[in-house]
Amino acid sequence: MKPDTVRPFLAAHPEAGAGDPVSARLSPTSGFAAGIEWPTIALLAGVHVLFALLVVAAPVAGPLAWLALVPVITLHSSLQHELLHGHPFRNPRLNALLVALPLGLFIPYWRFRALHIAHHDDPRLTDPYEDPESWYLHPRDWASAGRARRALLKANNTLIGRIVLGPLIGLTGFLLAEVRLALSGRRDVLRAWGEHLVFAGILVGLLRQVPGFSFGWYLAACYGAYALLCVRTYLEHRAEEEVGHRTVLIEDRGPLAFLFLFNSLHAVHHRFPRLPWYRLSGVYARHRETFLADNGGYVYRSYLEIARRHAFTAKEPVAHPFAGKGGPFGS
Repeated sequence: MKPDTVRPFLAAHPEAGAGDPVSARLSPTSGFAAGIEWPTIALLAGVHVLFALLVVAAPVAGPLAWLALVPVITLHSSLQHELLHGHPFRNPRLNALLVALPLGLFIPYWRFRALHIAHHDDPRLTDPYEDPESWYLHPRDWASAGRARRALLKANNTLIGRIVLGPLIGLTGFLLAEVRLALSGRRDVLRAWGEHLVFAGILVGLLRQVPGFSFGWYLAACYGAYALLCVRTYLEHRAEEEVGHRTVLIEDRGPLAFLFLFNSLHAVHHRFPRLPWYRLSGVYARHRETFLADNGGYVYRSYLEIARRHAFTAKEPVAHPFAGKGGPFGS
């Protein structure tokens, strides 16, 4: 699916067609604001200012400042997600410049963009091989996994495990895959990493000018932000044969929902990936019953409910329940 228009997405998904009461009010271009998307621009400015203030304050304020930096970096990551979907401008390069400094440090923006756009191929959601954001293993890979790896992945399928282990497992797998692609000569990967390392170097160089700056504490804050993002991604998709039933709706309206820019209403985002973050809640509120029917009732009332149900209990098996059995996930 091309990242620069929602029209192919709607064409590929009859359930989002003109007969749908939601789509009847949302034309293929309605995700674009009529003018400048000031909420997104203001939030971008605020995040960068707050990041700078906390870094400067950290030598005096100590661990509390670094702890406060965690949600700020998380919000910056959420804004990166917003920008790769075409906000606040239609020009991808201009959007990339707005988040050029990688405050979260670990993931190159252009690789995040490429992999996430591939993830939006909804018929392949959760596929262990085709969905780059899937946490599932193909049953044959699960069968060949050693005892230690199985134990690690089982723990990772609980919410607490995902928060603690998820960043380490995710980053290790991501970096190994990126090294393989780079060694194979993928120029897009090499360019993305080259640009990332340049801007990361600029960022770290600026941070080192702050008296008392601690690179160790900064890395810890980046890891904490990744862990917080794992709360959002923990159960945003599930393995289901019906495409529309694979994506969650979390109706939380609290601080976490804001930090994730209401991407917690994930089925709405996948249905209309060009809707800006500040419109998601309104669209969902007006068409709640339609969205619930379309996603098979895959809904949680809050992140607290998720914590109660899955803090130490895996949400589902690691092995994909439908892969290797034919059907939409092949053999």
